[in-house]
Amino acid sequence: MEYSHKTESGVLILRLQGDLIGELKGPELLEVINSAINEGINFCAIDIAGVRYINSSGIGVLITILTKFRNKDGEVCLINPSDHVKKLLIITKLTAIFNIEDDLEEAIKKLQNS
Repeated sequence: MEYSHKTESGVLILRLQGDLIGELKGPELLEVINSAINEGINFCAIDIAGVRYINSSGIGVLITILTKFRNKDGEVCLINPSDHVKKLLIITKLTAIFNIEDDLEEAIKKLQNS
């Protein structure tokens, strides 16, 4: 998995590409999250359009990110999951706990109004 990140309008924006399987890039990604939270950023938009596959460790990474932001009165929004990933989110009932939007602009708007 590859990822990039930037901050825009007070929102940490993560773009994930490839397979989100947690073991290799998960700890590195969580360091980015911790740094952002320590800088006072409470919102995170995660663009997962380029994610082909997620396993249980990858789901654990997403839940850990969500928990970290919510513990600081923040929120997380997933952006544009592929059909395969969307089915997985539905099967695991994660659609009930994650905000999911079709594009970055909608995600930022939703996060700023939460």
